[in-house]
Amino acid sequence: MKARSMKLIAVVLSVGMLTSLAACEGQVPVVQPSASSSATPDMSTAQEKKIRLATLKVIDDADAAKNVDLLPQRLSGPELDVRTSQLTVAKATGGLDKFATIPKDMTQTVIPTDSGWPREVYTITTTTQDQQSKRLLVLRQDSARSNYQLWGMARLFQGAKLPKFAVPDIGAQLGQADDPGLLAKPQDAVNRYADLLQNGSGSRYAGDFADDYFRQSLTQLTQTVQEGMQRNNGTQQQIFNAAPDQISVMRSSDGGDLVVARIDSEWTRQTGQGRESLPANDDEKALFGAAKPTSTLKVTYVNVVALYVPPAKANQKITAVGAERQPIKVEAL
Repeated sequence: MKARSMKLIAVVLSVGMLTSLAACEGQVPVVQPSASSSATPDMSTAQEKKIRLATLKVIDDADAAKNVDLLPQRLSGPELDVRTSQLTVAKATGGLDKFATIPKDMTQTVIPTDSGWPREVYTITTTTQDQQSKRLLVLRQDSARSNYQLWGMARLFQGAKLPKFAVPDIGAQLGQADDPGLLAKPQDAVNRYADLLQNGSGSRYAGDFADDYFRQSLTQLTQTVQEGMQRNNGTQQQIFNAAPDQISVMRSSDGGDLVVARIDSEWTRQTGQGRESLPANDDEKALFGAAKPTSTLKVTYVNVVALYVPPAKANQKITAVGAERQPIKVEAL
């Protein structure tokens, strides 16, 4: 690939996606005095704070030491893979990406009344000190004797309207991947969104979804890289797949579901004319390490998406309200 084209792709890959996510801030859910169940939550807001701060303390310790071995104490699911990658990059570059910041204070917490396990709590943080967007945290406890862990995190989009939930003292209700009565079952909504990410306006499900920042920025990034590839007879391909059983669902007061889920993707870039396909930014270089380059490079991503799935009769579309995207593996083929 020509130096100029590679430089352009590197700049876009490093800042194009993150800028649109970092500059936006979603609207915090408005609490409601009523709940869908007569049960009461087993957790107080004081307990949620204690759990959240204990979790973030472990993350801070791991960040300071750049030690991924500390993370499983308080991280699981997609967030464990995301943070492991971020710390791997930080160890190679000398500093953690500012977009990895998780504010310690919260603006809203959603505590369910459900008994049994796994249990989950949704918490929305404040903005960061440099005015990055609020984070939606999913804290999950797998069993009665295990700690709550940060299972997933998404950065909220500018202007995103989240559904309403009951106040913590009354409690909300956990949903299921196959909840009925919605525009689509939560797992089906995630599967359709993955298809939409891959096929864009050509997806058969395009009409089910409102436009959102994540798809806009991803489309722009792909188009820019494609222009560089075409100048050098190169090709690119992205494949998106919803990860099985990597989903969290919270029922809202209006009958819809707020869904947080993992979508894995692979981005394969191949240069033409016998050239080597090289890592295009600091993240890719750190994850690629000292491997020998070839004409083909495959980058594996974890995408965490937050979707609002409305009731079937609400005359609304499924809307992405937040996302997180992180490369976790870079390899030459």
